Amino acid sequence: MKRILVAGSFDDYRCGHARFLQEAHRLGEVCVLLWSDRVVAAVTGSAPRFPEAERSYLVRTNRYVTAVTVADDIDTAPQSGYTPSKALIGAIEPDIWLDTRENQGRAVFCSKQGLIYRVLDEGGLDGCPEHDYGGGDLEIGEGAIPARKVVATGCFDWFHSGHVRFFEEASAYGELYVVVGSDENVRMLKGEEHPLFPQAERRYLVGSVRYVSRALVSSGSGWMDAEPEIAALKPDLYVVNEEGDRPEKREFCRDHDLEYRVLKRTPKEGLSPRSSTVLRGF
Repeated sequence: MKRILVAGSFDDYRCGHARFLQEAHRLGEVCVLLWSDRVVAAVTGSAPRFPEAERSYLVRTNRYVTAVTVADDIDTAPQSGYTPSKALIGAIEPDIWLDTRENQGRAVFCSKQGLIYRVLDEGGLDGCPEHDYGGGDLEIGEGAIPARKVVATGCFDWFHSGHVRFFEEASAYGELYVVVGSDENVRMLKGEEHPLFPQAERRYLVGSVRYVSRALVSSGSGWMDAEPEIAALKPDLYVVNEEGDRPEKREFCRDHDLEYRVLKRTPKEGLSPRSSTVLRGF
């Protein structure tokens, strides 16, 4: 299988980043060369919005990514552009360097090193196609019982590392199915200014996480908007975090003999706590 190199900061991780990684995966194993905080500052003139450790966590947990290497060779990062060192790229042993826009410096480098240089048409990254859940690199938490089916629900509006950590922990209990709140229901529960991102994008980003077996959009309403999806999935366990704990959910689980578990909102080790509410003004 060919090794596909993609490089960048992956700062303020959004749907476009995940789409690029999905398209890269169609060509082979995706190896990400992630710019360090120092390189981002050198290239852009300002520090990244999110630190290196957090950006790395989000990229590493994308279901289409095989490996992540941090690029910190600051001496090769002028503000006019950045091509990592020959030694760093050589250690990855890529076959193709994939970009979303033409970079003459990278094209020349690849020509000299015998690498294929390709540029994706950014228009081809539009939309939110279905994930290949069967062919993705699904992971479940350590000690999980794969036969168990776990469901989680939420808005997942401003996607962040806290969401991924929640999925990682929830997947330790079995195969994780995530039901994302519909735009209509989120507006009803939280107000007309919500959600910031449409349901197709929110579902796509959730589904791009390697701990998620499948992502769906709710078709019900209220705090138990996922009731139709839960009825179809027939899970063994309903997992929420402390913010998502609601009396309606507890009552539903009691009435339907469904195990209910509340997880603490604990960030991944070394990362800052995140919440969509705070990030709305970030």
